[in-house]
Amino acid sequence: MSIYQHFRKHEHPFVDQVLSWKEQVMRTYVPYQSDYLDPRDQQIVKSIIGTTNEDVQFAFFGGSDETERKRAIIAPFYEEIMDDYFDVVLLEATFESKFITLQHRDILGAFISLGIDRKKIGDIYVAEDRFQFFIASELSTFVKMNLTKIKNATIKLNEQPLTALIESQDEWMHKQHSVSSLRLDVIVKEVYQMSRNKAVQLIKANRVKVNFTQIDDPAIPIILNDLISVRGFGRSKVVELHGKSRKDKYRITSARLKA
Repeated sequence: MSIYQHFRKHEHPFVDQVLSWKEQVMRTYVPYQSDYLDPRDQQIVKSIIGTTNEDVQFAFFGGSDETERKRAIIAPFYEEIMDDYFDVVLLEATFESKFITLQHRDILGAFISLGIDRKKIGDIYVAEDRFQFFIASELSTFVKMNLTKIKNATIKLNEQPLTALIESQDEWMHKQHSVSSLRLDVIVKEVYQMSRNKAVQLIKANRVKVNFTQIDDPAIPIILNDLISVRGFGRSKVVELHGKSRKDKYRITSARLKA
């Protein structure tokens, strides 16, 4: 039985990566530290490494227990993995909220303009007059020196203790649905309240991501905790699967990020 049959086709390259990390640790007995992984990537690591592996172990940390994006460490079974091994730094900047509004996408766009890979950045938190983000420590100095302006706001980044994390402003709205299948187009249609044709058009126009990966196949199956992003419509995820109804429909609970 092939290991790949348990994963979707577009996930196979990451499965290969995890297998190579595991083999490297088993061969060298040196812990491996990953970039930031989204929740689905974390699930794949758990599935491949397993919790009963006698040779290697794994742990995740993204800066706090509540973070969505986390770094992984895969280590020999006898290693004690501590939080400070993950090399996570929390940076913060304030701005004049009377004159400008910054959003998550503005901050992420500033990183991209600096040529910084999204995988080097953890969760981003935006409050009324400041924002924070977790980042790989090896990039901390570079970012503090070069990220000095976002939109029209001049900023200065300062390192903060991990315990100084501001409370997330994200608000998720939960709703129950009954759907004919767990295909991506069906889920997008139901969660975002649009026609099936519209959902298919958005997917084929490369406006839909699943777990931060652009997907153009409307038939891809959605599984528990998949994060769906539809450009212009926001983010959502399937947070509960309740089985099938008497009419053979799937009963699910979705969570949609309030704009």
